[in-house]
Amino acid sequence: MSASFTTEHKRPALNWMDFLWLILLVGLAVLPPVREYHKQLTLLAIGVVQVSEGWLVARFPRRGAWYSVALKIALATLLIDHTGETGINSSYYPIFYVPVVTAAEYFSPWGTLLWTVVASAAYCSYLYPALQEFEITPEGYGLLAIRILFFFLAAMVVNRFVVENRRQIKRYQELAETLAETNRRLEQAQEEARRSERLAALGQMSAGLAHEIRNPLGVIKGSAEILHQKLADSNPLATELADYISSETNRLSALVSRFLDFARPLHVDLVPQEITAVLERALQFVSLARKDEYSRVHVEKHFDPNLPLVPLDEGLCEQAFVNLIQNAFDAMANTEGSLRVTAATARSAEHEGVEVRIEDTGPGIPEELREQIFNPFVTTKKTGVGLGLSIVSRIVDGHHGTIRLESAEQNRHGAAFVLFFPVAAEAVAEAAS
Repeated sequence: MSASFTTEHKRPALNWMDFLWLILLVGLAVLPPVREYHKQLTLLAIGVVQVSEGWLVARFPRRGAWYSVALKIALATLLIDHTGETGINSSYYPIFYVPVVTAAEYFSPWGTLLWTVVASAAYCSYLYPALQEFEITPEGYGLLAIRILFFFLAAMVVNRFVVENRRQIKRYQELAETLAETNRRLEQAQEEARRSERLAALGQMSAGLAHEIRNPLGVIKGSAEILHQKLADSNPLATELADYISSETNRLSALVSRFLDFARPLHVDLVPQEITAVLERALQFVSLARKDEYSRVHVEKHFDPNLPLVPLDEGLCEQAFVNLIQNAFDAMANTEGSLRVTAATARSAEHEGVEVRIEDTGPGIPEELREQIFNPFVTTKKTGVGLGLSIVSRIVDGHHGTIRLESAEQNRHGAAFVLFFPVAAEAVAEAAS
């Protein structure tokens, strides 16, 4: 605990205990000496300070408790001056317990001791006038010492209770935060489990449907190619229609392939390697595949040096990065946008790892789709089927990582996908040694 007078606890502005205090002070006011109006005014002032103490501390968080204790010491000193011949022998000397206990409530143990010293000094200030008129016996000095020691005893007993109470409150707050975090993780795990069940069911349905569609597609495509060959010269219109059939069949075949990729069990072969090399290959692939758009988009790469090795399936991880980068290009179609790819060391709740951020300056993801964007068949593209991000999510899950779409408040322009990959066990051991 610090010895400073910084407040550590705030009381309510007004409560029923303050009214009880006022009643007790009224009782002191009507006791002898009854006609001592200075005594009654001083008690009234003490009551006003007590009632307004909560407001004072709230209004002046740093010095409100200082003001309250100092005012009570001053008023207690004034009270015993009007209730005894020399002040030091006043029967109202216990009024000093009020500022002493107040200090114990608000301050650290050292702060409480210092305020108790100030209160004791204020009480003993009447010792000099008493010595001018009376001779104090050793028994009198002993009685004075007992009174002062009781000030300190009361202060430390109350302060110990207050400090222990603060520790218990802090413990309960930490426990509440831990429980809240545990509940959040449990809800997340339950949501992921439900999502996995939905994906498994959709995967089985997609696999069966894709196999059933692929066979007639092969027949249609073969028939279209034969028609094209037979009618190439005799019927140009039929030839053109056969070409349409063939091209649309190819598009359907590609779509069926994506369904099969989604439905096929994911076999991940994890090998510790540099994630930046995979990112570079993904960017290079997109630059070759979409040369015209790539020249229009400003690409920024920010890779931290000396990144730890990450256990990756090179092919699958590159596929995930390519999918996200191509989505960013689609979002910035026909505009001069900016793509920012970042790789940096990070740490999740349980693991060290590498965080990859892929940000674009497109229109972003609509708010109503942000919670569903990784579900199958959810897409923002007019011609999309909504399997790309689902496949990316499965790949990241297979790497024991996480993927999330950054909130709109954190990323005001475009979309930002944040992927976390835990580092290889070998890299962790090497870093620890």
